[in-house]
Amino acid sequence: MASGFRLIFATSLLLALLDLCRGSTIGICYGRNADDLPTPDKAAQLVQLHNIKYVRIYDSNIQVLKAFGNTGVELMIGVPNSDLLAISQYQSNADTWLKNSILPYYPATKITYITVGAEVTESRSNFSAQVVPAMRNVLTALKKVGLSKKIKVSTTHSLGVLSRSFPPSAGAFNSSHASFLKPLLEFLAENQSPFMVDIYPYYAYRDSPSNVTLDYALFESSSDVIDPNTGLLYTNMLDAQIDAIYYALMALNFKTIKIMVTETGWPSKGSPKETAATPDNAQTYNTNLIRHVINNTGTPAKPGERLDIYIFSLFNENRKPGLDSERNWGLFYPDQTSVYNLDFTGKGSADVITQANVTSSNVTTWCIASSKASELDLQNALDWACGPGNVDCTAIQPSQPCFEPDNTVAHASFAFNNYYQQNGATDVACSFGGTGIKVDKNPSYDNCIYMTAGSNKTVASNTTAISSTSSFATTNRVPTWMFSCLLGTFMLVLSKS
Repeated sequence: MASGFRLIFATSLLLALLDLCRGSTIGICYGRNADDLPTPDKAAQLVQLHNIKYVRIYDSNIQVLKAFGNTGVELMIGVPNSDLLAISQYQSNADTWLKNSILPYYPATKITYITVGAEVTESRSNFSAQVVPAMRNVLTALKKVGLSKKIKVSTTHSLGVLSRSFPPSAGAFNSSHASFLKPLLEFLAENQSPFMVDIYPYYAYRDSPSNVTLDYALFESSSDVIDPNTGLLYTNMLDAQIDAIYYALMALNFKTIKIMVTETGWPSKGSPKETAATPDNAQTYNTNLIRHVINNTGTPAKPGERLDIYIFSLFNENRKPGLDSERNWGLFYPDQTSVYNLDFTGKGSADVITQANVTSSNVTTWCIASSKASELDLQNALDWACGPGNVDCTAIQPSQPCFEPDNTVAHASFAFNNYYQQNGATDVACSFGGTGIKVDKNPSYDNCIYMTAGSNKTVASNTTAISSTSSFATTNRVPTWMFSCLLGTFMLVLSKS
């Protein structure tokens, strides 16, 4: 009996240790409100190519779930508002939804979160009363099949759920939502589920430019904003908005609920009056956001606190209503070329590459495939380069000068270099998910000539950057002493069990 208890305790301790080892994460939202998007299979390939490990979708579309099977990508799926009534009324409806939407694809498709409803307080229809009953029924359905510990249940909110967000320490929920929020927060606390919120500093600046500076919204501020109640210094609006939610939760005595940002981003194009919606600003915001998250700095009120944040969105969506900006939040166009150059690792520069700003270097370099990369990773990168990457791969076809040697490393090297040279010969343009490497020795041979930056005819403005293997992944920064202590305790307990 004692031995079994120790084993259970050791297992629980290991799970806690693994959770501690997981740092802040960056994911992406995959909306599909468009009529010109690539198939889910191609979207999944694009996600994998960029080493994006966390994806949010807004429903439980069968084709999307199948496409992400066996990819290792963690999915957040959704119950649309239109389905809340049925799932909230009868447990059998929740059981059936789970049976049809999750069980046939899990665990091959790694579903980790279910959002039950989305921003219901912003909806003209009165969905609020249906959310918590629907969440309870979904959780009960998960418990029946033993998945309640592996798949968390929550719902998403807009920042409009707050009545006050400045200063952050005065953050407060809108009292008109009290009857909805109280049971919701109790559910989240009881089940250790996160409070999910969609936060857009862009809107704060667009709607109130006299009160919010663009630099502050873009993580570029040279001066701090001081919370007069706490003395905490804020260098960017996102942190301030997240802390406002923390303080609102604490004001209601919910001190253990974590916050997850399920949408944030910046549009690359807008209507004439939306002057801040530009590729440069979108690139700046998302680059600085990624850097901020992977540094694991947390927020001023919660330093070092893990932040899980999803960038909106994967593609531009041409069917979304409203101003032009609504259709231009994507990192990629439907043809899978990038809207602007983005360093997903947050470690390098992310200058937009255009014909006007490409500068030459005194040292000529080439980009080739790493011989240490796996065959699968190289093939995926090669397929991308010769497809969405717009590289002319004619030379590596049979009977062409670069076909021999007929192997993936050689073919990928030629394609990688063409892409690299055509897109400014930058470090980002040679990363290819960690499979590309720069060399200063000309890899040309026989009649197979590798181009250089000076020999390309044009430099595409719609370039895409495939980052190293850490891109859009978890950043781990657990203190060594803590890791060692927990691991040592686990091993001690296990040895005596």
